[in-house]
Amino acid sequence: MKPTLLILAAGVGSRYGGLKQIDPVGPNGETIIDYAIFDALRAGFGRLVFVIRRDIEAPFREIIGKRFEKRFPVEYVFQHLDMLPPGYSVPASRKKPWGTGHAILAAAGAISEPFGVINADDFYGASSFRVLAEHLHSSNRDYAMVGFLLRNTLSEFGSVARGVCQVTGDRYLQSVTEITGIEMDGTAAKYTDDAGIVHHLSGDETTSMNMWGFTPTLFGHLQRMFNEFLEKRVQDEKAEFYLPAAVNALVSTGQEICKVLRTPDSWFGVTYHDDHPRVVESTLALVARGDYPQNLWT
Repeated sequence: MKPTLLILAAGVGSRYGGLKQIDPVGPNGETIIDYAIFDALRAGFGRLVFVIRRDIEAPFREIIGKRFEKRFPVEYVFQHLDMLPPGYSVPASRKKPWGTGHAILAAAGAISEPFGVINADDFYGASSFRVLAEHLHSSNRDYAMVGFLLRNTLSEFGSVARGVCQVTGDRYLQSVTEITGIEMDGTAAKYTDDAGIVHHLSGDETTSMNMWGFTPTLFGHLQRMFNEFLEKRVQDEKAEFYLPAAVNALVSTGQEICKVLRTPDSWFGVTYHDDHPRVVESTLALVARGDYPQNLWT
């Protein structure tokens, strides 16, 4: 059975200032999602599941979904604030989604095979999808993460959140720490913690860009951990249930192990509106080099 690709496309995009999931970047109106799906399908993924919000369903299906629905199996699932276990309700002050771990729970009823996870607004590169598909096609039941160099994941136009990883010598994940407010510092990076202390990073750190491989056992783990998260933080209007934090907890307690896969590809993405011209330029360069056809879907 071919693995499924789960695409997280429900983000609000507040820093970007628009619905970045459907913003064109290619020579014929292709979006970043188009290139991700093109790479995934030629790597051996066989089915797509999109996590979206109800309020973007119509434009998303029109601009993105219809490109694939007649070619490949496609399913849509919806992340919404009141998708909570019994006994919990959404606080009146809560406006933000509950985070990437919660988004994946939206797909629990739609996936029963090994699956990859990506963000809709990140360009990961063809090799990244190949190594992930190879892992998921194997009989290996370990979880997997595709790791990128931190310096290759930063924006020139503002700070970002990244999962910074500790990796063993045989390329297994030891820990992943979600750090917010990371910004460029020459060829290195830095961030300021909640106490106002500036921390410096080399830029060589292995970084999670939310490109993962899982078996369906993840859903049970996430449901239990989300319940625990709600018990402690349901009234915190800014708290999010992050996928990297969940994986970190599973790895640190020995419940699962996670292989860190190497990729030579450079990552780029759209966090801020000013990132968009650079992404268009990078995409056109790859097309000119012959990595992608002029029109992906002819």
